[in-house]
Amino acid sequence: MNNLIITDSPELLEDQALIKIDSKKCKSLREFYETLAQELKFPDYFGYNLDSFDELMNDLSWIEDERILLYFYNSELFLRNERNEKKLTTLLDQLDATCEDWKYYREDEVEVEEGEEPIPKKELIVAFSTSERISEILDM
Repeated sequence: MNNLIITDSPELLEDQALIKIDSKKCKSLREFYETLAQELKFPDYFGYNLDSFDELMNDLSWIEDERILLYFYNSELFLRNERNEKKLTTLLDQLDATCEDWKYYREDEVEVEEGEEPIPKKELIVAFSTSERISEILDM
């Protein structure tokens, strides 16, 4: 997971719209979806599942900032109550892939329907505060 980083100084990452998320609010997958929907102001049609989350994270057109840093502090609590380890790793793999996809996204290569604008390019970084638990999870 090369695109997910651990730092205790997210403000040192240059020119990012910093969105701080308390992992206390993300102890389960459902809480994670609810918190991200609120913090990122997801559209009303968000389905609170991985497919819908993936779709919106690969859009982000409603966010004006071009460079976004999602920073999860209290990371030792991140999805702490999620019993299915596979769901946790699938979510993190998805976040990693989304960050990677945004790196290579080119508006001029995207097909859009007539009258619509292409999704504007974003840069997405996902970071976690230092904790033994998150280090172990990201090293899997």
